[in-house]
Amino acid sequence: MSESSTPAQALTPLRDFITAFSALLDQHPDEARIREEGGSLLAKLVSRDDWLPDAYAQPHPEYYQQMLLHCDSAERFSIVSFVWGPGQRTPIHNHTVWGLIGMLRGAEYSQPFVIDADGTPRPHGEAVRLEPGRVEAVSPAIGDIHRVHNAFDDRVSISIHVYGANIGAVRRHVFPETGGSKSFISGYSNSTLPNPWDRSKDPAAS
Repeated sequence: MSESSTPAQALTPLRDFITAFSALLDQHPDEARIREEGGSLLAKLVSRDDWLPDAYAQPHPEYYQQMLLHCDSAERFSIVSFVWGPGQRTPIHNHTVWGLIGMLRGAEYSQPFVIDADGTPRPHGEAVRLEPGRVEAVSPAIGDIHRVHNAFDDRVSISIHVYGANIGAVRRHVFPETGGSKSFISGYSNSTLPNPWDRSKDPAAS
């Protein structure tokens, strides 16, 4: 389905997730509860692969795409689709806020890192392979630095990420393997958003 032709009913899972996640944050939970309960909500969203419009699932031939799907009006959280072309990967980077990563399609590896005293990034533990339906968390509280790559060299993979801010506007850092850090603001790959809010054709709409 193209972005313009995607019926709002097809986006019901996304709308339900936004509504439920907003309600969770309205309760002012601590971060551990957000990771646990929000992770369960995201697991439900990525348990089915029939709602993401094609416009937000298209790879770029050279680099991964970060597509904004929704940003809370108070910028408490944002939802993005990461579209990984074959073999694509991120640099080693941080987030500075909590994040939840749910695998929708394909698979990806997430390799945690720590920064040594001399500023050099060092792998920390084994890489985690995310399969469809699985959710992983990142946060300064539990581990915030990693590198992610598509597990496949011959197909597209897509993950759905939820962050505790408007992630495309957050100043973050990449960590070259030679040491040091460089700041960046990621922005987004898209300029339009999906619209799950048009319920005019929904007989259940009030």
